[in-house]
Amino acid sequence: MKYNIEVMDTKTFNHIPVSLEVPDLENNTDADGTRQYTLPNGDKYYSVTTVTGFRKNAFFKEWREKNPKEMTRVLKRGNILHRSIEKYLKNEEDFLEGVLPNEYILFEQALPELNQINNVCSQETALWSDTLTLAGRVDCVAEYNGKLSIIDFKGATKSKRKEDINNYFMQATAYAIMWQERTGNRIDNVVIIITSEDGTVNVFESNPLEHTKELFRCIRDYKASLLV
Repeated sequence: MKYNIEVMDTKTFNHIPVSLEVPDLENNTDADGTRQYTLPNGDKYYSVTTVTGFRKNAFFKEWREKNPKEMTRVLKRGNILHRSIEKYLKNEEDFLEGVLPNEYILFEQALPELNQINNVCSQETALWSDTLTLAGRVDCVAEYNGKLSIIDFKGATKSKRKEDINNYFMQATAYAIMWQERTGNRIDNVVIIITSEDGTVNVFESNPLEHTKELFRCIRDYKASLLV
């Protein structure tokens, strides 16, 4: 489906790429959904999304089993939305290619918040932390309203409250720690942009220090759960 991009309030993003000089990380997912990444030295670290989301795993496992069609739809929605945002921030003209009407609406209503981003340092970059023993791919490292931030993009069915997304904050905090370990540069802001099918867009900002203790507790509890 073709969309008239000219009617959208788009912008051109400046890029300040940070070279990490590391290969992409190989990853594999077990039958139970546990994902691990293989580091260049052969070590294996758990996926940050697996660990930070494990407390909700039982609920979502039951939900997926009861709603397989909706699960497939939501997964497809997220993949399409993420791809469009990634291409838009890369200044690629075909960022709406293959986008269905629902994903178009989600993208369009998030556009004013996406346009607060600039000076993009990295997108979909593989990172890991030896301190956390976690690995993953960060959505975006860039300035948001002039402040260097870890930025995460989410699609949702309905509006979220800050207390609903502790796992997102822990995930973004883990990426901030990984970024500092890999580059030596500290990031003091995380941004979660959630565009929802009920017509709302939520933007949550926080300092990673507010979520570090909870992140370490979550890692501890996840590893303890593997021993049960």
